[in-house]
Amino acid sequence: MQVWPGKAYPLGATYDGAGVNFALFSEVATAVELCLIDDDLTETRVELPEVDGFVWHAYLPGIQPGQRYGYRVHGPYEPQHGHRCNPAKLLLDPYAKAIDGQVSSDESLYSYHFDGSDELNTLDSLPHTMYSVVTNPFFDWGQDRQPRHEYHESVIYEAHVKGLTQTHPDVPEEIRGTYAGVAHPATIEHLSSLGITALELMPVHQFVQDTTLQDKGLSNYWGYNTIGFLAPHNAYAAYGSRGEQVLEFKSMVKALHAADIEVILDVVYNHTAEGNHLGPTLAFKGIDNASYYRLVPGAEHHYYDTTGTGNSLLMRHPHVLQLIMDSLRYWVTEMHVDGFRFDLAATLARQFHEVDRLSAFFDLVQQDPIVSQAKLIAEPWDVGDGGYQVGNFPPLWTEWNGKYRDTVRDFWRGETHTLGEFASRITGSSDLYAHSGRKPIASINFITAHDGFTLRDLVSYNEKHNEANLEDNRDGESHNRSWNCGIEGPTQDPEVKALRARQQRNLLTTLILSQGVPMLAHGDEMGRTQQGNNNVYCQDNELSWMDWDLTEEQESLLGFTRRLIQIRRNHEVFQRRRFFAGSADHGGESSMGDIAWLTPDGEHMAEEDWTQGDAQAVMVFLNGQAIPEPDTRGDRIVGDSFLILFNAHGEDMTFTLPDEGYGDGWLVEIDTAADVVDPGEYGPDTQIDVVSRSLVVLRCRKDDPMPAPAGVSGVARA
Repeated sequence: MQVWPGKAYPLGATYDGAGVNFALFSEVATAVELCLIDDDLTETRVELPEVDGFVWHAYLPGIQPGQRYGYRVHGPYEPQHGHRCNPAKLLLDPYAKAIDGQVSSDESLYSYHFDGSDELNTLDSLPHTMYSVVTNPFFDWGQDRQPRHEYHESVIYEAHVKGLTQTHPDVPEEIRGTYAGVAHPATIEHLSSLGITALELMPVHQFVQDTTLQDKGLSNYWGYNTIGFLAPHNAYAAYGSRGEQVLEFKSMVKALHAADIEVILDVVYNHTAEGNHLGPTLAFKGIDNASYYRLVPGAEHHYYDTTGTGNSLLMRHPHVLQLIMDSLRYWVTEMHVDGFRFDLAATLARQFHEVDRLSAFFDLVQQDPIVSQAKLIAEPWDVGDGGYQVGNFPPLWTEWNGKYRDTVRDFWRGETHTLGEFASRITGSSDLYAHSGRKPIASINFITAHDGFTLRDLVSYNEKHNEANLEDNRDGESHNRSWNCGIEGPTQDPEVKALRARQQRNLLTTLILSQGVPMLAHGDEMGRTQQGNNNVYCQDNELSWMDWDLTEEQESLLGFTRRLIQIRRNHEVFQRRRFFAGSADHGGESSMGDIAWLTPDGEHMAEEDWTQGDAQAVMVFLNGQAIPEPDTRGDRIVGDSFLILFNAHGEDMTFTLPDEGYGDGWLVEIDTAADVVDPGEYGPDTQIDVVSRSLVVLRCRKDDPMPAPAGVSGVARA
């Protein structure tokens, strides 16, 4: 075999049509062997003789896409000093663009013996590990164009590649649960008809199946256990794992873009699947442990963990930062994705110990001409000291607004002293974001996500029911801010069922019509249940998959959600680019007349009205004709005005509409308590009854109301 010197850049395996350049970073290595793996696991080892700047490299002519490979890194095994080189372990390429296979629980994957022996484990891991794959970079993107929806126009839909399509009757069985299944016209039709603008996929970077879960007959369903930051997860590919997963992923993105839907990836750069000192040696640990991971000072055989998973990446090391930035650029430029949601993003800000908004990672993102233009969404917390950082990320970033989730849940379940904060959250959370020059779009509003109850379960259970996870119901969040509406779990009680349906409509309406960017969890639009399990991370089965066999009630909720998103899309008053001109405390009164807060009696809210502990009803006027102060884009918000009447009390309330200065006629667009809404017109100063725990959305009579899809409950008929 010919071996040419090759180049130190780019890292990874790069096919040029005639051969492959291999390059691997390791500062601690004394020698590196490239291992070519045949179908029968025959191994050909090639020593990499060239090293520049700690990058070991060679070019092998004639190597083709589909070739499996790995590395064996020679160097010190001194855990007490943070070094864990062990050439008996076949290692993945951190820059592998495709990975074949999955790990087993075999002892050979570890550098210690299970019997407690202090002797180094030199069992060869080759038959039991995963293999890097050389990929073909060429793909016909045709006329692919990224949709580039502005944040204020966006409605994000969080979904799981497998769970979204695994039971869809119109998706061919052989491609259900795959990238090809997501790209199928039946799946895309559902997303398009719903009205979402972006599909946010839970982790699709290659991840590892936890052996502890496998031993229990469970699996890592969610995928927050990354090992390959440039490789699409191979189990989501319908047509193969020798590079086919890359082509299939690109085809999925192309199909979604053709439907004007952006693709956002949930990415896990805070840790890897190798765990702590008791974890397997799969890649980084054996390549250069002390460079890739944060170790405990003075006890370098232990890992500093702010993620709850055993390890954290060393965010101040230049090659760690390079890996993350190279990965992000790759997914944008080569895979055409539109944005990223960063799991436990506070860990990425820990350059040393504390969370630092000026850390090197944020500096790199800020100045990068490619990554800085993608959508950047932070999960703004981790499990370390000072890890809860909602509102504290740099101006370029948006954030999952955990305070929005908590406040809206509390308001609708009847908690006291919530009205003021509720008003602030639904108007964009200026108290969290205005101080750093950010706008309402910095707030990614959500009520439910993959982690926790589904929307239906949120109104059906007071307690989590995670027995299926085989952890004696100890896992998952215990304080869910949920309310079962009087009975725990499934029931045939008609009053409880009606209240639960109303509460789901209340929460959805609040979410979709709030200022900021709404994010809908997959299946909430049609009442998906996990039977009270709020932590289905290990449930790859019907408990976590979307069930497409809908009842009449679920069909009604789906139509209702479509209608809500249509209202948001058609009315600029719900898509403001800047905050209302009121105070940050609870929306306040506006000198510009763009918003007004009114009591149920139609009077302006006074301070004492906000501070009453039992205040659970309010009327908000949104002036669609108000013109905000000019901004750099010269935006002008003009359109219909709305009144939203919120009643979270346990009793019906009568609201008095404001005088003709607010509008000379109002039409009902949404009534969450009505199966069929009276489309009659309400004049100024008239009264309207609002059922307990419900809301009514009124539109100022200007044009004819939008027609409602047939059979949709809770919507005015034109």
